[in-house]
Amino acid sequence: MSSIRNVCVYCGSSDGNDARFGEAAEALGRILAEEGIGLVYGGGGDGLMGRLARSTLASGGYVTGIIPNFLVRKEHALTAAQEMLVVDDMHQRKQAMFDRADAFVALPGGVGTLEELVEQMTWAQLDRHTKPVLVANLHGFWRPLLALFAHMNGEGFIRRGFELRYLVAEKIEDIVPMLRSAERKAAIAR
Repeated sequence: MSSIRNVCVYCGSSDGNDARFGEAAEALGRILAEEGIGLVYGGGGDGLMGRLARSTLASGGYVTGIIPNFLVRKEHALTAAQEMLVVDDMHQRKQAMFDRADAFVALPGGVGTLEELVEQMTWAQLDRHTKPVLVANLHGFWRPLLALFAHMNGEGFIRRGFELRYLVAEKIEDIVPMLRSAERKAAIAR
């Protein structure tokens, strides 16, 4: 049995320009609920974040939102979540999300999404955790970032023994199976 009980999903607090991203966020929310996996996310009610959380809730899933006090009004905290933690700052938010999650997924988003994703990748690179980190490269959204990682590696800035450990899913329905597979492999290696 998989020990992935909660997945932290990083994604935009806006919808972006491609309607397919919102549809994908809603699909992931349904999948998490159907699989009995709780959602940990940034707590906002707008954009992809809100669509993901509302879809999880509508499908009978459990949602934990974690939002800094200064963003409660700005990002319209989703009060319908079963658990809403209001913290003092972004550092507390990221730590609380890390503590409650068994895996991490990055849907399309902006600089905040990128920063949260890269922090988890860095912590994994430095052996601070072995939780799966997955980049949902939906419709090629993250392709420039993935190319940058390859460039960094090619230029010698990702040293041997410090390789980046992350998964890439091109389709929303591949996310949970890939996370579970990675978690099983990590459990065997421990």
